[in-house]
Amino acid sequence: MELDPLLLSRLQFAFVVSFHAIFPVFTIGLASYLAVLNGLFYRTANPAWERLANFWARVFAVVFGMGVVSGIVMAFQFGTNWSNFSLAASNLLGPMLSYEVVTAFFLEAAFLGVLLFGRGKVPQGVHLFASIMVALGTFISAFWILVSNSWMQTPAGTELIDGRFHVTDWSKAIFTASFPYRFVHFVMASFLTGGFVVAGVSAWYLLIGRDVEANRKAFSMCLWMLLVLAPAQAWFGDEHGLNTLEHQPTKVAAMEGNWETQSRTPLLLFAWPDQQAQENHLEIGIPGLASLILTHDLDGEVPGVSAVPPEEQPPVWWVFWSFRVMVAMGLAMIVAALIGAWLRARGRLYESRGYLQFMRVMTIAPFLAVLAGWFVTEIGRAPWLVYGLMTQEEAVTPSLTGGMALFTLIGYVLVYAVVFYAGTLYLTRVVRQGMLPEPPHDDEVERPKRPLSAAHVPFEDAANQPGRS
Repeated sequence: MELDPLLLSRLQFAFVVSFHAIFPVFTIGLASYLAVLNGLFYRTANPAWERLANFWARVFAVVFGMGVVSGIVMAFQFGTNWSNFSLAASNLLGPMLSYEVVTAFFLEAAFLGVLLFGRGKVPQGVHLFASIMVALGTFISAFWILVSNSWMQTPAGTELIDGRFHVTDWSKAIFTASFPYRFVHFVMASFLTGGFVVAGVSAWYLLIGRDVEANRKAFSMCLWMLLVLAPAQAWFGDEHGLNTLEHQPTKVAAMEGNWETQSRTPLLLFAWPDQQAQENHLEIGIPGLASLILTHDLDGEVPGVSAVPPEEQPPVWWVFWSFRVMVAMGLAMIVAALIGAWLRARGRLYESRGYLQFMRVMTIAPFLAVLAGWFVTEIGRAPWLVYGLMTQEEAVTPSLTGGMALFTLIGYVLVYAVVFYAGTLYLTRVVRQGMLPEPPHDDEVERPKRPLSAAHVPFEDAANQPGRS
């Protein structure tokens, strides 16, 4: 069987990006949460805020390290598997990725050590400032990454000449039509991810009766935030969808499973898209609702996938179902926040064991939503790498063979499996250990020799000792 280097390269990049994406979306939200906790401690001197900040800084250290390790190789793939694209877009993406290093990585590198190891060694105001700078650095990093990706989705400010993109207007190339919507949507997703993880871990501690006072504070804070952000994310998502309808109508058609351009388009709750037949099987839908949502008019016309030739159509099945997974997780998050508000009003927020167990399970919901959202965004753009200008087939490395692509794909899967297993094992140990009795001092703790020392758990203990329950 002949191996397709294009398909394998797409699978490899999808695997690496999917694995990496779950870490930044968590650390961005968690970095902001740490800044809030340190600010509350600075203002009130309440030791509960300090203990929460110290505990979640340990979690942040582990997740941040896994994110860095898993993300380093992504840039190399542009040269190994997508060299035609790297050459064509180098005038634009080269400076943008350099700006990320200069503005975000340098900022994080300068203050991360102070955040993780500076407690008790620098004034509280300096430590708070460091936590704010780390949080700012995560936003700046997300800014440049989404600038680059948004240009690939809705290219502007460039001109394609002899197979090379030349920048004609930097402001248009950076602030493309889709960028504001995508950036806000991603930042909101980061806050929701951080909020649900903190709420889920706090719920577990409340169930087993550990550090009740501090975890009640954390749980309550998160639920107030989720009550606002979960519904707001649905509204931002709708705005993002309207923008996508304007600039990438075929992607929206695939999301809706709509093959023919039509008015009064139904909102499909279930269907089995058949790409070859250009139709759906087993359709269950609500008449006219898709037109109402997308055009705000019951008689509005929604474009169909078949409006473009088959070779320009994305894989509809993947886009259709990924979109529904994302929406389902979003609705579940809204329901979770509303139930929390109802229980709070009845004075049962911390006593309802069923709800606490539910919030533990909901820890995974934002990660599923983020992954599904990335699938919709990236698979829905196919077959284009730069939308409307360069296809994936044109972008792949000409000399790449199927065997080479398969070898590196297997290598990435094996290495990332080890990284994920070790990181998850270590992170689980940190969570089971819980909050330290008191902040460590210079005479009690050795100087850290590696970044993960911020977790205060030797890796050998994490690997060999059972955690407390």
